[in-house]
Amino acid sequence: MVESESTSGGTRQDGNQASDPMLLMSSKPLHRFVQKEPRSLGIVILIFGCAEVLMGFLLSGQREFASHRIYITFWQGALFLVCGNLSIYSDRRPSKKMVTVCLAMYVVSLLGLVVSIIYRIQVLVRLFAMKHYWGDDEMDELIGVECVLLTSSVCVAVLLIILSTVARLAVKSTSMQVIVQHIATPLSNTSPN
Repeated sequence: MVESESTSGGTRQDGNQASDPMLLMSSKPLHRFVQKEPRSLGIVILIFGCAEVLMGFLLSGQREFASHRIYITFWQGALFLVCGNLSIYSDRRPSKKMVTVCLAMYVVSLLGLVVSIIYRIQVLVRLFAMKHYWGDDEMDELIGVECVLLTSSVCVAVLLIILSTVARLAVKSTSMQVIVQHIATPLSNTSPN
Protein backbone atom coordinates (compact mmCIF):
# COMPACT_ATOMS: atom_id res chain seq x y z
CA MET A 1 0.00 0.00 0.00
CA VAL A 2 1.18 3.47 -0.76
CA GLU A 3 0.61 6.09 1.84
CA SER A 4 -0.48 9.45 0.47
CA GLU A 5 -1.33 11.10 3.75
CA SER A 6 -0.16 14.67 4.05
CA THR A 7 1.14 16.03 7.31
CA SER A 8 0.19 19.60 6.73
CA GLY A 9 -2.93 21.52 5.87
CA GLY A 10 -4.24 22.50 2.48
CA THR A 11 -2.29 23.74 -0.49
CA ARG A 12 -1.57 27.27 -1.52
CA GLN A 13 -2.19 28.58 -5.00
CA ASP A 14 1.41 27.87 -6.04
CA GLY A 15 1.09 24.20 -5.06
CA ASN A 16 3.20 24.35 -1.90
CA GLN A 17 1.73 22.90 1.24
CA ALA A 18 0.72 25.39 3.88
CA SER A 19 1.34 24.39 7.44
CA ASP A 20 -1.64 24.47 9.74
CA PRO A 21 -0.55 24.85 13.38
CA MET A 22 -3.58 22.95 14.69
CA LEU A 23 -2.90 20.05 12.37
CA LEU A 24 0.78 19.95 13.34
CA MET A 25 -0.21 19.70 17.00
CA SER A 26 -2.14 16.55 16.13
CA SER A 27 -1.50 13.30 17.91
CA LYS A 28 -0.78 11.40 14.68
CA PRO A 29 2.54 9.54 14.90
CA LEU A 30 4.20 11.29 11.95
CA HIS A 31 3.17 14.65 13.34
CA ARG A 32 4.69 13.74 16.68
CA PHE A 33 7.89 12.85 14.80
CA VAL A 34 7.91 16.26 13.11
CA GLN A 35 7.23 18.00 16.45
CA LYS A 36 10.52 16.58 17.80
CA GLU A 37 12.41 18.76 15.31
CA PRO A 38 14.39 16.18 13.30
CA ARG A 39 15.51 19.01 11.04
CA SER A 40 17.39 20.82 13.81
CA LEU A 41 19.02 17.63 15.03
CA GLY A 42 19.81 16.70 11.43
CA ILE A 43 21.66 19.98 10.93
CA VAL A 44 23.71 19.29 14.06
CA ILE A 45 24.52 15.76 12.87
CA LEU A 46 25.44 17.18 9.45
CA ILE A 47 27.91 19.58 11.07
CA PHE A 48 29.46 16.72 13.07
CA GLY A 49 29.76 14.74 9.83
CA CYS A 50 31.59 17.58 8.08
CA ALA A 51 33.95 17.93 11.05
CA GLU A 52 34.60 14.19 11.06
CA VAL A 53 35.53 14.14 7.36
CA LEU A 54 37.74 17.23 7.71
CA MET A 55 39.56 15.70 10.68
CA GLY A 56 40.06 12.59 8.56
CA PHE A 57 42.05 14.62 6.05
CA LEU A 58 44.12 16.00 8.91
CA LEU A 59 44.77 12.53 10.34
CA SER A 60 45.58 10.91 6.99
CA GLY A 61 49.06 12.45 7.05
CA GLN A 62 49.94 10.98 10.44
CA ARG A 63 52.40 8.12 10.66
CA GLU A 64 51.43 7.17 14.21
CA PHE A 65 48.71 4.74 15.15
CA ALA A 66 45.43 6.68 14.94
CA SER A 67 41.82 6.19 13.88
CA HIS A 68 42.66 6.86 10.23
CA ARG A 69 44.09 3.33 9.97
CA ILE A 70 40.66 1.81 9.31
CA TYR A 71 39.26 5.02 7.77
CA ILE A 72 36.85 5.65 10.64
CA THR A 73 36.74 9.37 10.01
CA PHE A 74 35.66 8.96 6.41
CA TRP A 75 32.99 6.27 6.70
CA GLN A 76 31.68 7.64 10.01
CA GLY A 77 31.56 11.14 8.53
CA ALA A 78 29.71 9.82 5.48
CA LEU A 79 27.16 8.08 7.73
CA PHE A 80 26.66 11.30 9.71
CA LEU A 81 26.17 13.28 6.49
CA VAL A 82 23.58 10.80 5.19
CA CYS A 83 21.72 10.73 8.53
CA GLY A 84 21.72 14.51 8.75
CA ASN A 85 20.40 14.90 5.22
CA LEU A 86 17.70 12.26 5.76
CA SER A 87 16.59 13.95 8.98
CA ILE A 88 16.31 17.31 7.25
CA TYR A 89 14.39 15.78 4.34
CA SER A 90 12.05 13.78 6.57
CA ASP A 91 11.15 16.96 8.44
CA ARG A 92 10.30 18.69 5.16
CA ARG A 93 8.31 15.79 3.67
CA PRO A 94 7.42 13.26 6.36
CA SER A 95 6.00 9.93 5.36
CA LYS A 96 6.08 6.49 6.89
CA LYS A 97 8.56 5.26 4.27
CA MET A 98 10.90 8.20 4.85
CA VAL A 99 10.82 7.74 8.62
CA THR A 100 11.54 4.03 8.14
CA VAL A 101 14.57 4.83 5.96
CA CYS A 102 15.76 7.33 8.59
CA LEU A 103 15.37 4.71 11.30
CA ALA A 104 17.41 2.21 9.31
CA MET A 105 20.22 4.72 8.78
CA TYR A 106 20.15 5.73 12.44
CA VAL A 107 20.62 2.09 13.46
CA VAL A 108 23.45 1.55 10.96
CA SER A 109 25.16 4.72 12.18
CA LEU A 110 24.77 3.64 15.80
CA LEU A 111 26.41 0.31 15.00
CA GLY A 112 29.25 2.18 13.30
CA LEU A 113 29.53 4.46 16.32
CA VAL A 114 29.93 1.49 18.63
CA VAL A 115 32.83 0.23 16.49
CA SER A 116 34.45 3.66 16.25
CA ILE A 117 34.10 4.46 19.97
CA ILE A 118 35.70 1.16 20.96
CA TYR A 119 38.50 1.62 18.43
CA ARG A 120 39.13 5.23 19.45
CA ILE A 121 39.37 4.29 23.11
CA GLN A 122 41.99 1.70 22.16
CA VAL A 123 43.82 4.32 20.08
CA LEU A 124 43.81 6.80 22.96
CA VAL A 125 45.17 4.20 25.39
CA ARG A 126 47.96 3.36 22.97
CA LEU A 127 48.72 7.05 22.28
CA PHE A 128 48.91 7.85 25.99
CA ALA A 129 51.32 4.94 26.46
CA MET A 130 53.46 6.15 23.55
CA LYS A 131 53.43 9.70 24.89
CA HIS A 132 54.70 8.47 28.23
CA TYR A 133 57.80 7.11 26.50
CA TRP A 134 58.37 9.78 23.84
CA GLY A 135 56.78 12.99 25.20
CA ASP A 136 56.33 14.61 21.79
CA ASP A 137 54.32 17.79 20.99
CA GLU A 138 53.00 16.18 17.84
CA MET A 139 51.72 13.34 20.00
CA ASP A 140 49.82 15.89 22.13
CA GLU A 141 48.12 17.26 19.02
CA LEU A 142 47.17 13.79 17.87
CA ILE A 143 45.76 12.93 21.30
CA GLY A 144 43.77 16.18 21.27
CA VAL A 145 42.27 15.42 17.85
CA GLU A 146 41.39 11.86 18.89
CA CYS A 147 39.76 13.15 22.10
CA VAL A 148 37.68 15.65 20.13
CA LEU A 149 36.59 12.93 17.70
CA LEU A 150 35.69 10.57 20.54
CA THR A 151 33.67 13.29 22.26
CA SER A 152 31.84 14.17 19.05
CA SER A 153 31.10 10.49 18.44
CA VAL A 154 29.53 10.17 21.88
CA CYS A 155 27.45 13.33 21.30
CA VAL A 156 26.19 12.07 17.94
CA ALA A 157 25.41 8.69 19.52
CA VAL A 158 23.13 10.42 22.02
CA LEU A 159 21.41 12.37 19.24
CA LEU A 160 20.95 9.25 17.13
CA ILE A 161 19.51 7.31 20.06
CA ILE A 162 16.96 10.07 20.60
CA LEU A 163 16.09 10.27 16.90
CA SER A 164 15.84 6.51 16.49
CA THR A 165 13.54 6.25 19.51
CA VAL A 166 11.22 8.94 18.15
CA ALA A 167 11.31 7.43 14.65
CA ARG A 168 10.57 3.96 16.02
CA LEU A 169 7.57 5.26 17.93
CA ALA A 170 6.31 6.99 14.78
CA VAL A 171 6.72 3.87 12.66
CA LYS A 172 5.33 1.52 15.31
CA SER A 173 2.14 3.54 15.86
CA THR A 174 1.25 3.65 12.20
CA SER A 175 1.42 -0.10 11.68
CA MET A 176 -1.07 -1.54 9.28
CA GLN A 177 -3.36 -4.31 10.36
CA VAL A 178 -3.71 -7.31 8.11
CA ILE A 179 -6.72 -9.61 8.25
CA VAL A 180 -6.01 -13.16 7.21
CA GLN A 181 -9.03 -15.10 6.14
CA HIS A 182 -8.79 -18.86 5.92
CA ILE A 183 -11.29 -20.58 3.66
CA ALA A 184 -11.53 -24.29 4.19
CA THR A 185 -11.66 -26.47 1.10
CA PRO A 186 -14.86 -28.49 0.76
CA LEU A 187 -14.62 -32.17 1.59
CA SER A 188 -15.37 -34.47 -1.31
CA ASN A 189 -17.34 -37.69 -0.84
CA THR A 190 -15.73 -39.50 -3.73
CA SER A 191 -13.31 -42.25 -2.96
CA PRO A 192 -10.21 -42.89 -5.06
CA ASN A 193 -10.32 -45.97 -7.34
